[in-house]
Amino acid sequence: MVVDPASNWPLFAEKAAELLEKDKVAVVFGCWTSVSRKSVLPVFEKDNGLLFYPVQYEGEESSKNVIYTGAAPNQQAIPAVDYLMKDVGVKRWVLEGTDYVYPRTTNKILAAYLEQKGVKPADIMINYTPFGFSDWTSEVAKIKAFGSAGKKTAVVSTINGDANVPFYKELGNQKISAEDIPVVAFSVGEEELSGLDAKPLVGHLAAWNYFMSINSPINKEWIAKWHAFTKNPKRTFNDPMEATVIGFHLWVKAVQKAGTTDTTKVIAALPGLETSNLTGGIARVLPNHHITKPVYIGEIRGDGQFDVVWKTDKEVPGDAWSDFLPGSKDIEADWVNLNCGNYNTKTKVCSGQNYK
Repeated sequence: MVVDPASNWPLFAEKAAELLEKDKVAVVFGCWTSVSRKSVLPVFEKDNGLLFYPVQYEGEESSKNVIYTGAAPNQQAIPAVDYLMKDVGVKRWVLEGTDYVYPRTTNKILAAYLEQKGVKPADIMINYTPFGFSDWTSEVAKIKAFGSAGKKTAVVSTINGDANVPFYKELGNQKISAEDIPVVAFSVGEEELSGLDAKPLVGHLAAWNYFMSINSPINKEWIAKWHAFTKNPKRTFNDPMEATVIGFHLWVKAVQKAGTTDTTKVIAALPGLETSNLTGGIARVLPNHHITKPVYIGEIRGDGQFDVVWKTDKEVPGDAWSDFLPGSKDIEADWVNLNCGNYNTKTKVCSGQNYK
């Protein structure tokens, strides 16, 4: 079954209900933004469905009915900031995002993290623009002015979708190069770059858990299969697509282990299961329903692909609740021993979704 809710958030919930109640599907792979995931979440919990969510997200959530195969903030945003701080020497920070839940929560975590690292609030600028925003002249001028204080400045971008194209174009128009003010993006990958001239973006960065250019035997084999399937040798592959491959293989293993596609039994079978990722490592399902992922920083090339400039030594376990937010650092998610996605280790109370 393939359904397209067409970026209409309430329609996501409607389609999810149809899939689970009318079509009786055993599993769903999908949703693209946190708004769409939040929209379907009550439906999956009410109908006891199973969703594999493949896109990087803001954390602060763990549902019994969701396996989060995209990056949590500690698997993308935090390592990217660490890289900029240690390897690039960044002292001033522009947190630039689209105005919805993922950028706002991620930036709240990043601001708290930066302040814990000794960055003064005056050296952090946070800004939001609507979906599809196109007139970047004054916003980029503000970034340029903020970066002219004599301290190394970088932009951490949670700009989503179509707004990225005019944003990068305006950086070029205002002669802001990657050497002057590097941009590290969390929502710009191979697919986004495939439809535009990447030359003005060369040298800017993206943080992901997968790049199509990674030279592993399993990735080469997969890309060859993908190109044969699409009958197009130029078709790109990207991080959320790899996360979907991982999720599908994990679901198959869980069905084999449980001996059934029954949702309750498959969910119980998932924690601890492992499968190969496409970069040569292992993805393991954790008790908090997140997975282990490597982290890569890639530099944009003129052909729209990425050169890896930094990576973690090993896979990083996804953390559902941030260690840097006051309301979250005492919260633990564990669907194996605690049967809870929102357990307060101080009060010993499960205040979230609870199946006991």
